[in-house]
Order: sequence, then C-alpha cells, then structure tokens
Amino acid sequence: MSSTPSTRNRALLLTSFGILSWLALQFFVWNTGFYYNLSLPPRIPLFMVLPVFLFIMAFMFRNRNHSIFTAIPLALPIAVQSFRAVIEVLFYFTFLNEILPVQVTFEGANYDVLIGLSAIPMAVYAHRANPSKQILLAWNIIGILVVLFAAFIFITSFYFPTIWGDAGIPLEFNQFPYLLLPTFLMPFAVFLHVSSIVQLTQKVRA
Repeated sequence: MSSTPSTRNRALLLTSFGILSWLALQFFVWNTGFYYNLSLPPRIPLFMVLPVFLFIMAFMFRNRNHSIFTAIPLALPIAVQSFRAVIEVLFYFTFLNEILPVQVTFEGANYDVLIGLSAIPMAVYAHRANPSKQILLAWNIIGILVVLFAAFIFITSFYFPTIWGDAGIPLEFNQFPYLLLPTFLMPFAVFLHVSSIVQLTQKVRA
C-alpha cells in the first residue's frame, strides 16, 4: 500500500481518535467502580489490557506490508522507548512514598528501566548506515518480553500479592492517572516494538 501525505494524515487522525475514544471508555468504566472489584476472573487484564494488545497485533498483521513503515526512520520507534526510563523513575518515587510495592520498581523485579536507558544508544546504532537487523530485532523482542514481565508483576501484585510476600498494590493506584499505565503506556511500548520489528522485517526481505 502507498503512503501519501493524505493517507498519513488520515491514519494519524484515526489513530488519535481511536486512542482518545479508548481512554474515554476506560475512564467511564473506571468511574463506575468496575475495576475496583479484585475478584476472579481479573477484570483489569481481561477488559483493560488484553483487548488493546489483541488490537495492536491484529492491526500490525493487517498493515505489515504498508509503505508507511519504510517512510518512518528506523531509529524513531526505538528512540521513543526511552520514555520508559522516566516512567520507572516515577515508579521508584511512588514506591518511596509507600504507594507502590518494591517489586514493581527497578529496585525489585521490574527491569523495564534497562530498555528505556538502552533505547537512545540503540537508536543511535539504528541510525548508522548499515546496522545489524538481527541485533535490533533481538533488542525489540527482549523489550516485549520485559513489558510482558512487568505486566505480570503488576497483575499479580493486584490479584495475588502473596507471590510477593503480601506486598500488594493498594486500590489507590487503581485510578487515573495511574490507569494510563495499562490502558496506554504499556500498549504504546508494545506498539513501538512491533512497529520496529515490522520495519526491520521489511528491510530484511528487501
């Protein structure tokens, strides 16, 4: 598929509308108290996390051959992942204020900060004339696994805190703006990784 300016603008508009609609829906659902029920089956991963992850996978698979991926600089989606280091620092200060348990921070079991810190060096490497596609693919795959493990830590800290010695996440965290983490930031990180993988796959085929 071609990537004309009008096509890119339309895609940006639809994407922005979709994101805002999704966040508005989640805010409405949260406001009903639906997510405060921590009984099983777990509502947060089933109704908040899983749908957007499935949408990303389906969207990327359908548009994997779109030329817009070749129009975007290879280093861009990698560099943007640096936002994760900032988020992890904020998590750490939230832990110091005794809101979050230690396991969700880099002092505990969450290693997401390493992906954020390595994003800029990897983006600089991707900007070189002939970077190794295998190295960049490996970094993206590791990044997805780290995101999934971070999601596991948060979900189990909510629903099965005994895994972490009863150090669970209080219900105060189950509200906006904290809910932007599972509704937007985590899926956004996965979206960037998958976009980069699609780009790299296209270049390998070429």
